[in-house]
Amino acid sequence: MNDEKIKIDDFDMKILSAMQRDASLSQRELAERIGLSQNACWRRLQRLQALGLIGNAQSAIDLSALGFDLTVFVMIRTRHHSKDWSDGFRAHVERLPEVIDFYRIGGEWDYLIKVATRGMSGYDAFYQKLITDFDLATVTGFFSMEAIINNRPVDLMRLR
Repeated sequence: MNDEKIKIDDFDMKILSAMQRDASLSQRELAERIGLSQNACWRRLQRLQALGLIGNAQSAIDLSALGFDLTVFVMIRTRHHSKDWSDGFRAHVERLPEVIDFYRIGGEWDYLIKVATRGMSGYDAFYQKLITDFDLATVTGFFSMEAIINNRPVDLMRLR
């Protein structure tokens, strides 16, 4: 995507809204839902994908039903801010399968990692892998007791 503002209309916004709520919709169902012919809807979908506005579709999985019953938000502060160190740390974290979200952030902390694991012993094993071979100034975990809002679709129509 380039830096130019992407021009999208109300039909495009309706497609994006519908897809973020249910990416499993068939083209026919999507076209009916937004009020376009199937061919017109397909052309718009192709354009939105080419622009990078629609990525890979994923299914929401109940991780706790599979035994991943602990979600931890890990906050990290580091003394290192060089590109080489950051690139190495990024590669290290990307190899840890417990990581489901990873952000470089501003403010008092440098990184935020969301981890899904099997209980406290699973988190401890993750923690040990996380700190191995990396000089981290501070690592702290916030343990989720309940997900009140999780992966809520963005109300795109309010952006119009």
